[in-house]
Amino acid sequence: MSRNQTILVLGAGELGMAVLRNLVRRADLDASISIAVLLRPSTIDSSDAVKQKDIAELRALGVELVPGDLAKQSVSALADIFARFDTIISCSGFAGGQDTQRKITQAVLDAGVKRYVPWQFGVDYDVIGRGSAQDLFDEQLDVRDLLRSQEQTQWIIVSTGMFTSFLFEPSFGVVDLAGNVVHALGSWDNAVTVTTAEDIGALTSAIVFSEPAIVNQVVRVAGDTVTYRQLADTVDRLLGLNLRRTEWSVPELRRQLAEDPHDAIRKYRVVFAEGCGVSWDKKQTFNAQRGMTVCGLEDWVRENLQSGDGVPA
Repeated sequence: MSRNQTILVLGAGELGMAVLRNLVRRADLDASISIAVLLRPSTIDSSDAVKQKDIAELRALGVELVPGDLAKQSVSALADIFARFDTIISCSGFAGGQDTQRKITQAVLDAGVKRYVPWQFGVDYDVIGRGSAQDLFDEQLDVRDLLRSQEQTQWIIVSTGMFTSFLFEPSFGVVDLAGNVVHALGSWDNAVTVTTAEDIGALTSAIVFSEPAIVNQVVRVAGDTVTYRQLADTVDRLLGLNLRRTEWSVPELRRQLAEDPHDAIRKYRVVFAEGCGVSWDKKQTFNAQRGMTVCGLEDWVRENLQSGDGVPA
C-alpha cells in the first residue's frame, strides 16, 4: 500500500462513526494516514445534542470535518471535494434518495480516486439480481457495473448481511417482543446473515488495510448466519420467553406489498423471504478466515436485551 493515505468517510451515522473510530485506531499507529469525514454544513453546525456529541468526538479523534452535501451537490462539485483523497468509504446509506449512490460513484471516478468502498454494506446484490421487490437494489447493481467497467479506480465491496439490530426493529416485524411473536420470512428454514455496525466498522478497517491489498473484490463478512427457527429458539432460551411463531410466506408478503407498493419495509421483507443472496456460510467470510472475533446473535441478545420481559437493556 502506498504511503500518505488520505481517507474520506462519507457520513457519520451509526455505521460511519464505527468505521471512523476503527480507522483512527489505525491512523494512531501510522502518521502517514489521515482521516476525514464529509458532513453536511448543517450537521457540523447543528445545535442537536446527539449531533454535537458526535462532532465533539470526531474533533477529539482528530478527524477532519469536510463540509459537503451528497444529495444536493452536483457530480462535478463532489468530484472537486473527492479529488484530494486516496480512499473514499461511503457510509451514507440510502437516506440521500434515489440516484445518490450512482452520483457519488460517478464523482469518485471523475475525481480519479485511487480506491473506493461504496455503500454496499448489506446483501449480495449480484446474487439477488435486477428486478427484485426492493427497487433500490437495482441502483446498487448500477454502481457495481460502473466500477467494473473501468480500471482507474480500485474498489472493494463489503457484503455484511443485515445489521443485527434490524432483526429486532419493531417496524421490521421479525422479532416483535412487545407483541410476543416471531415472524419467519419465507420459511423457518430460511437463513439470514447479520453483522453489528461495530463489527462492520472494525472489519471494514481491517479490509481496507489488509496486506496483501484486496483489489476489485466482493468481500463477505458475517457476525452470524441463522435460520428464523434458530433465531426464535435463541430469543426464547436467552430471554425466558415462549414467543408465538408465525410464518409469513412469500405470497403473503407479496400480497402485503401490493396493498402498499411504496412501503420500504414490505419490500425488504419480500427480498429476505425469497432467501436469495441474503445469507452465506460464516466459515467462508473474511473474519472467519482471519480468525477475527465478532458479535454473534447470542452475544447481541445477551448484551442488548433483558431476560424475563424482553425489554431492551
